[in-house]
Amino acid sequence: MRALYTISGNLPLIGHIAFGIIDRGTNLLQVRPTSFCPLSCIFCSVDAGPRSRNRIAEFMVDERYLVEWFVETVKVKKLESAHAYIDAVGDPLTHPRIIELVRLLKNTGRAISISLETHGALLTEKLAEKLEEAGLDRINLSIDSLDKEKARVLSGTPWFDVERVIKVAEHIAKNLSIDLLIAPVWVPGYNDEDISRIIEWALRIGAGKKHPPLGIQKYEAHKYGRKVPGVKPLRWRDFYKRLRVWEEQYGIRLILSPQDFGIVKAPRVPLAFEVGEKAMVKVVGPGWLKGQWLATSRNRVVTVVGVTGQSPVGQQMRVEIVRNKDNIYIAKLLW
Repeated sequence: MRALYTISGNLPLIGHIAFGIIDRGTNLLQVRPTSFCPLSCIFCSVDAGPRSRNRIAEFMVDERYLVEWFVETVKVKKLESAHAYIDAVGDPLTHPRIIELVRLLKNTGRAISISLETHGALLTEKLAEKLEEAGLDRINLSIDSLDKEKARVLSGTPWFDVERVIKVAEHIAKNLSIDLLIAPVWVPGYNDEDISRIIEWALRIGAGKKHPPLGIQKYEAHKYGRKVPGVKPLRWRDFYKRLRVWEEQYGIRLILSPQDFGIVKAPRVPLAFEVGEKAMVKVVGPGWLKGQWLATSRNRVVTVVGVTGQSPVGQQMRVEIVRNKDNIYIAKLLW
């Protein structure tokens, strides 16, 4: 049984990879409202879904609290506005008030654009229409195969129906103002021949009204993610070499840059901790993954790793910061 954190003012929203706001030094902020996912994709880099073997907690953030942190982060970065990219270590559509989140972000006047990523398992025509009405600008839709059975294998989910997702995607491209980017994950040996079909389909339905229609993703084997048996990730040079072949074949750009989406470098949120720094943190519960505790300090979340046993909630602990990249804090226990 996984712990559930419902965050509505009781935790800071900067410091963790699985929820809140992530700033990577650009005019785009990742907005992560939930960590839940209905699928258990065999290649998932973050071990999401019902079949997760490493997760011991999931997170759900109150949409108003999340938008407050988005606005404050934009101000701290000394920007007038920023792109809001709603993503997750799962699927953002599992948030029960995702429409309201989009509407609130739009109403701040601080969002240059609002985009959302999903595998589409929970996406319907009606939901897409409501998201459009709320102010959503783009959906990044991961469709990894157009074949029904192969899509089920890749999703690790017997009930997943890619044919239904395809129909919803075509409705969005044809009838809505929402831009559509098709973002398949290329898993060598599994869906090699599917990528060409997906490219042809995306172009045929009119994906990419304002931005590139496709963003092909490379399968990677991450430490805490799922590794596809017998599949070795492509080298980046081989991956790009194949993308160039498809670019020439179909006359489109597949090697993309942040500038294609109006993303530029911008001031970062100042770091709260330096690597190697010793600090006191307050433990608030079990961590996201096994061997972790969740803690807070200096209005940031800190993940304490390499621990065992039940989390000593409420206790102050001395830790050493071992990671602070992008204001995501990892620490080890000192005593």
